[in-house]
Amino acid sequence: MTGILEFASNNWWLIFPIGGVVGGWAGSIAKYNEKRRKDKIELARIKAAAQTEQLKLTTTSAEQLRKTLKQHDALNEKWFAYEVDLATLIEYPLMTDMREPLTLAFHRARVHADDLRPDPPRPGDTESTIAPADFADYREAVGDYAAAFDAAEREARRRRQVGFSPVEREALDRARKLISVASDSGATAAERQAAYKKARAELDGLIDIPPPAAERLERQIAGALERGRGD
Repeated sequence: MTGILEFASNNWWLIFPIGGVVGGWAGSIAKYNEKRRKDKIELARIKAAAQTEQLKLTTTSAEQLRKTLKQHDALNEKWFAYEVDLATLIEYPLMTDMREPLTLAFHRARVHADDLRPDPPRPGDTESTIAPADFADYREAVGDYAAAFDAAEREARRRRQVGFSPVEREALDRARKLISVASDSGATAAERQAAYKKARAELDGLIDIPPPAAERLERQIAGALERGRGD
């Protein structure tokens, strides 16, 4: 023990370099521990972000689905305005002319979107039951439907009745006036029925009348006939 004390007494100057080395080691260890702590925090953040992304890949937001369904409904409403209104269809007959490529593409896109349409989410749901891949297909189909409808409608409004001969355009004009009478609630039931039959004859071979348009007008006329019998 005396020897150690004597050595330390004679070599006291070694304390400074040794202390520096020990202090350096301590500082390095502290920095290493701090780096490990930060790395663990960053790793936890990355894992959490990955889990969030994975959740997005395996679920579909109900709000996303509602938005796409709303867009689909709006497109159908625009089409129904033609489908159930013979007067409008007479003005723009290209909307049902399947010989026209743009019209054919529109109707194919419409049917495809309708086929892929899923059930709507329940009120209050934040996630839907549709698989993300299926939702992606449906959303793309609705987008194609929108683009195809816009293209077909622009062409129909641009060309109107250009593809018809003067004689055919006269027949279309007569049919339009007859449809106006058939739709007029102020006309008698007999007048409306006669006008509708004449309009159908004028349109025969010129325009494909969508069943909903014919059924809508026929129901109106049938209702007028029933009321007439009641009177």
